[in-house]
Amino acid sequence: MTFNYFSFFTIFTNLLVVLGLTFRLVAPRSRWGEFFSRPAVASGIAVYIAIVGVTYSLLLRSLWSPQGGQRVADILVHDLVPIMYVTYWPIFIPKGSLLWKNTLSWTIYPLLYFFYSLIRGAVTGWYPYPFIDVSKFGYPRVLANAAMLVCAFLTVALLTVAIGRSTGRNPHHGNSSKT
Repeated sequence: MTFNYFSFFTIFTNLLVVLGLTFRLVAPRSRWGEFFSRPAVASGIAVYIAIVGVTYSLLLRSLWSPQGGQRVADILVHDLVPIMYVTYWPIFIPKGSLLWKNTLSWTIYPLLYFFYSLIRGAVTGWYPYPFIDVSKFGYPRVLANAAMLVCAFLTVALLTVAIGRSTGRNPHHGNSSKT
């Protein structure tokens, strides 16, 4: 059961948010702190956690009714963390250096997660999300669902870069004309 809990994209992504923010705050000059401080990395995390919130709200929220502590955890990982990080991103992340090609690299994590879930599901018979349950829908439908999710990721990623490039300053092309 615990292994299943840690097999959700939501949990992986919330852990990524925690790691990123922790290293940025506690050890910003460490190798990991510098990695998570890169605008492309922090922006990719913003894309992932935004997708967590939107996907849960649109596709998954109605599938269960958590109570008590599970309800608190559900609100935390699906609502509060996504809202807080997506709010944090425009304020604290320099975005002017984002590149359109970042959008493609940001799809690596969700694709790796998808293949991990398919392999694990084939071995255990358990799939973390109904739209990737091969035993219920078969590979053609699950691959079509995955393609739609990749399109959603790319759409949010392109929007993220567009917002970043229109609102952020590129430190390499900053306001150097003033003397």
